[in-house]
Amino acid sequence: MAGSSFGHLFRVSTFGESHGGAVGVVVDGCPPGLCITVEEIQAQLDRRKPGQSDITTPRKEEDAISIMSGVFEGRTTGTPILLLAHNKDVRSEDYQHLKDLVRPSHADFTYLKKYGLRDWRGSGRASARETLARVAAGAIAHKYLRERLNLSIVSYVEQVGAIRADINPSTVTNAEVEENIVRCPDSDAALRMIDLIRQVQSEGDSIGGVIRGVIRGAPAGLGEPVFDKLHADLGKAMLSINAVKGFDIGSGFDATHLRGSQHNDPFIITSAGEICTKTQHAGGVLGGISTGGEITFRVAFKPVATIAKEQETVTTDGVATKLSASGRHDPCVLPRAVPIVDAMAALVMMDHYLRHKAQNL
Repeated sequence: MAGSSFGHLFRVSTFGESHGGAVGVVVDGCPPGLCITVEEIQAQLDRRKPGQSDITTPRKEEDAISIMSGVFEGRTTGTPILLLAHNKDVRSEDYQHLKDLVRPSHADFTYLKKYGLRDWRGSGRASARETLARVAAGAIAHKYLRERLNLSIVSYVEQVGAIRADINPSTVTNAEVEENIVRCPDSDAALRMIDLIRQVQSEGDSIGGVIRGVIRGAPAGLGEPVFDKLHADLGKAMLSINAVKGFDIGSGFDATHLRGSQHNDPFIITSAGEICTKTQHAGGVLGGISTGGEITFRVAFKPVATIAKEQETVTTDGVATKLSASGRHDPCVLPRAVPIVDAMAALVMMDHYLRHKAQNL
């Protein structure tokens, strides 16, 4: 199915369902000779897996990944890489009472209309469990980019509800992001975010927020105008993540309040004689092509759709009813979504790097 694949030269195809036997991904187009281990991939998956803290779902999945092909003696061979993680803590009976309902803000109704049937066990293919495969593939892409370009990606929770971090994105490190369970490098804001999530959780509700992504070390020249602009592909990548409702780059929607004289990024010459921009309102992309500067973007996540509060809905037969959902769900998806944003950014940058090299020999 075309909708399960992403990328051109570095192409990933994910498969599996939340309550199926396994979730996995085929990575095609990875250059040969990259040293990669199961442990390196697993480290990223551990950041995404459930059960990390009291503000995430209590589902217990180790998300243990296996490399089934494409790696020999610790190096990529250039052939397709198959990564697989078996589902373990599956409790499909928790969803039995939902099989004839269409849940508010879920994909139940739309999947039923598109396919004529749906997997009601934990949302099936529409479940965020599919993102495990993206994170696994992204770990490979990110390592290649670090080694070849010294390119790094750091994402963090910038906002939960109305609480927003007060920190310079250019200074944030991955170590700072991992210092607390909400993955916000502003320690004061993080404490308030955690308290808010716990409060919302105790009320049987959920809450959304914003993740900030920062890409450092991207060379100038990446991007394929006109339809595959770098920021357009980043936008598509982020909007494909479950629960994402918005994306902007650089000053984004805030640019609507500025004048051209305020928003334009003046060009200057560095002490090393290089051309660069003095400011980063454009977010490191001009005309759909990277400038060589820091690329910054924001991803808006809606509140998790499954809540314990009573809601109005209907059955698949069109009968009005009430629903109070139960089960194991995140009250706020953002802490576990940080490595997913990292991964999707890595997949986009890897694909565009290979496309650039193929065109510009």
